[in-house]
Amino acid sequence: MITMLGSKRRLCDGLTRRETLKAGALSLLGGAFNLPSLLAVEQNQGGRRRPGRAKNVILMYLLGGAPTQDMFDLKPNAPERIRGEFSPIATNVPGMQLCEHLPRSARWMHKTALVRSVNHKAGCHNPLPSYTGYEEFLPDITSTRDTFPPSMGAVCEYLRGESDDLPAYLYLPNYAGAGNAGGVVRYPGPYAGFLGKRYDPLFSEFDSSQVRTVGRARLLAGEPYLSRNSRLAEGVTLDALRTRESLLQQFNRHQRRMEAGRGLDDLNRVQQRALSLLTSNKLKSAFDLSTVPGQVRDRYDRTLFGSSTLIARRLVEAGVRFVNVTWDFPADNSWDTHADNFGWLRGALPSLDATFSALMEDLDTRGLLDETLVVMMSDMGRTPQVNRNAGRDHWTYCYTVLFAGAGIRGGTIHGASDAHAAYVKERPVSTGDICATIYECLGIDPDMLVRDRGGRPIPIAHGGRPVREILA
Repeated sequence: MITMLGSKRRLCDGLTRRETLKAGALSLLGGAFNLPSLLAVEQNQGGRRRPGRAKNVILMYLLGGAPTQDMFDLKPNAPERIRGEFSPIATNVPGMQLCEHLPRSARWMHKTALVRSVNHKAGCHNPLPSYTGYEEFLPDITSTRDTFPPSMGAVCEYLRGESDDLPAYLYLPNYAGAGNAGGVVRYPGPYAGFLGKRYDPLFSEFDSSQVRTVGRARLLAGEPYLSRNSRLAEGVTLDALRTRESLLQQFNRHQRRMEAGRGLDDLNRVQQRALSLLTSNKLKSAFDLSTVPGQVRDRYDRTLFGSSTLIARRLVEAGVRFVNVTWDFPADNSWDTHADNFGWLRGALPSLDATFSALMEDLDTRGLLDETLVVMMSDMGRTPQVNRNAGRDHWTYCYTVLFAGAGIRGGTIHGASDAHAAYVKERPVSTGDICATIYECLGIDPDMLVRDRGGRPIPIAHGGRPVREILA
């Protein structure tokens, strides 16, 4: 008899070696699980954990293609239609400059590394490379598939101990694409893909009707909140909840939606997580900003992104391993600045500046910065040439990613763009390299193998190598 349950000491493919050996003949499990390959995976499993400076990650994701040459890699000597309208300012690191609208962030560059040579050729508005390191062009970037590779956060959820009472991966303020009109876009990247839906992030929700106008920028406001499905109904006690069959029936309705072969396993995981959310005071407390002093709320700026970042800090403080905070782009395009690039940035960058500096200050004063990795990235960059609408168009050939905090050698710049911030001049960095660097900081082997739906072993960083020049 083949036993698939029992010990929680799993291999990357979900089976334990001892339980698999109880099958008697490993060949019965198919070619992907013959003895040599199983032992190879087990050997790799033993090396997937390594000493890492970061206990957790806060990923600040600027969805839509942030114009990083107007933020972190200004070209003041370029022609007017290239350099744009902003001037560089000095930071607290000699020779390291930022945009004039990021003065607070400039005070944290001694804890920050800028990678100015990131590039990929996987198409525009495609977040899959930046979340996974998988650089393939997708004909459809408006939806995700369960055949895609897992995101970094999903890998953290996959490695989470079964006894942990908190999810390892939360995604705020909602799924990527939620800001689009109609809510029909779900950008690929943040999900667990072929690992199974049970390792997808826990998404919060938000009210998209709350908007704050700053100059010519419309910024989403309000606060993210846990799904109504994760709250106790009026008058329902915990004891009643644990014995109520209707809860199980509610989740069973979703069983038919689960993919073949993993549906029951995914469903059990969803049920367990839903119950833990309903009973987790840590999680609910992190989302409750009513007890946070007003001056702290003000420092983060009371935008949706700012409030989400504040909650992210509270979540990692509670023990969540990977928290993603996305600045989504609603109908007015936000980071997708095809028009009025500089007018929009004049309103948005001071808000981003306030949020980032408040996060860094709080992590530092609370003793969390030495164990929390902060990453700011986007799915692509913007064109070097300003178009006729005073905007910048899609560009994936060169842009900047920011690292700060745990595991990072502050005050460093890796790579360089050319004189127009158009192409990489030196030390190119792939999205796989970015993911590998994050894994390295977390103490997860970037070469760790997970198996796709066909049983093929896939390295989680897709061949990416850590950018060691920025590592402490």
